Amino acid sequence: MRALTHGSEVAEARASGAPLVALESTIITHGMPWPQNLETARAVEVEVRAAGAVPATIAVMDGAIRIGLDAPDLERLARAEGVMKLSRADLAVCLAQGRMGATTVAATMICAHLAGIAVFATGGIGGVHRGAETSFDISADLQELARTPVTVVAAGAKAVLDLPKTLEVLETLGVPVIAYGQDRLPAFWSRDSGLAAPLRLDSAADIARAHRMRAALGLAGGQLVANPIPAEAEIPAEALAPLIAQAQQEAEAGGIAAKAVTPYLLDRIFALTEGRSLSANIALVRNNARLAAAVAIALQDNSAT
Repeated sequence: MRALTHGSEVAEARASGAPLVALESTIITHGMPWPQNLETARAVEVEVRAAGAVPATIAVMDGAIRIGLDAPDLERLARAEGVMKLSRADLAVCLAQGRMGATTVAATMICAHLAGIAVFATGGIGGVHRGAETSFDISADLQELARTPVTVVAAGAKAVLDLPKTLEVLETLGVPVIAYGQDRLPAFWSRDSGLAAPLRLDSAADIARAHRMRAALGLAGGQLVANPIPAEAEIPAEALAPLIAQAQQEAEAGGIAAKAVTPYLLDRIFALTEGRSLSANIALVRNNARLAAAVAIALQDNSAT
């Protein structure tokens, strides 16, 4: 069985040694409605190319891990229904059954590492859900960051999560949490979560050096780069807080649990913000793609010295 295949653009990049940036696919299948999901996926890929790197959108299709989706397959994924949401636990089963699957942060990190891609751009990572002290609902993304050596550029953890507990778990797991260009930890749609960032770096070159230093020291895992949403696109945390609380209460009342929680909350907040959260989401993921491309280029430059 061919477990790993490359799209034509990625294959050409590998042959020429061009820098690559991995992109997840759950944002396409579970994070946004049609047709904004396809439009955003294409726009994010354009951002990576414009910044000088090559995008590699990752998904499971036709019995293989696809590293880079050509245009027809990207649209097929965006239109598909019943797509599996894949993390470490179910990646192999999806492949074995020949089903279509979209990769979360954790699964994208695994697949990117298998493909030799060191940098990954996403919207926001998963984390510790509110009420996790009784539900034990903690995203596998956090453990993956502790074990797989990929630099993940995100706008922080999704704002619907328990951000202080997420930060505590990342610290316990030894994951570097690096705010880009500021001392405060961003919170997805908002530039400031109200939490101080454990670490700060101000350039793509510094992020690349930190990535390579972890490898040189033999430290397991990757690093999380928390890139604040552009100021003109943010929704202030104080405006979001009551809406997140309302969506959370509705999810609990409706018995929404496990993998269904985050998509449900994002959908409700989209409705409660009258679409503003989707616009912010698109802006932040494009912003993350630009920074990830710069890091991938800097990593390549460092490897040549």
